[in-house]
Amino acid sequence: MNDKTTLSDKKTGFFNTKQGVSILSMAAIGTLVILQLVASFITGSISIRADAIHSVIDLAGAVVGYICIRIARKPADQDHAFGHGKAESIAGVFISILIFVAAGTILYESIKRLVEGATLQTVSLGIYVIAASIIVLSLTSWHAMRVAKKTDSVALEAQARDMFADVLSSIAVLIGLLLVRFTGLVIADAIVALLVTVLIARAAFVTMKKSIGGLMDVKLPDEMEQDIISTVTKYGCIVAGYHKLRTRKAGSECHVDLHLTLAKSLTLEEAHVVCNQIEDELENALPNANVVIHCEPCGDQCMECTVICAQRR
Repeated sequence: MNDKTTLSDKKTGFFNTKQGVSILSMAAIGTLVILQLVASFITGSISIRADAIHSVIDLAGAVVGYICIRIARKPADQDHAFGHGKAESIAGVFISILIFVAAGTILYESIKRLVEGATLQTVSLGIYVIAASIIVLSLTSWHAMRVAKKTDSVALEAQARDMFADVLSSIAVLIGLLLVRFTGLVIADAIVALLVTVLIARAAFVTMKKSIGGLMDVKLPDEMEQDIISTVTKYGCIVAGYHKLRTRKAGSECHVDLHLTLAKSLTLEEAHVVCNQIEDELENALPNANVVIHCEPCGDQCMECTVICAQRR
């Protein structure tokens, strides 16, 4: 961790940083895993066990996310000239795989319970545990998503989505337990677990899609590219045009590469000043941006050009 990052963490509060939220998530999920596993063994509820399995996956994902977030924060070095930002996308893919594994495990346990049948005991205990899980995970996932959006962190967003999927599944489990408690329909427990599988699989798909997009160098969103174009075109009096605009994401970092056409009468120093000015404005406008601009001299289309230069005076 560099001095700049440390100072930023102190200003925003540690638990408002990516690392802080990851640690908070691990603590919250770890506590819930213990409570849910104990409750599932006491009650015999397959839906609580399914929720506990999902929470174990959440915990593993939070650990992976924390490690990759620390890696992503490392500055560029000789072997990684573009930095380590893609570590967050790798974390997102890994977490997605874990979520799919959780969905498959819960599906198997649910079908097995439907076929074999079972009885539930101490249902009230399960209801209290799941209600507490919903409250804790809702607050933690909301905070994690807020910080993920603020820091544009793929890994932290994956964790937040994973925890939110767990919130939805816990709500379904709570409904199932209430049905068992007040109607005596034990089969509702296994049916709810099947619904949980669908919710978990959907969360895994959304997370996987975004994470793979980062690894495949998907371009920035259209609105961000339009902001880049708007910034460049503001300099129409000194920039003759632009082309070969390329953008991509690497974790929370944005990389922008474009070619600017400048008046051939400009000196190298003058062209350098123009490019630096545009780079600075783009890096201030885009979060965690790394902008590279290539200069090219203009052609002979003076009649079509709006640039004020020595040749047209």
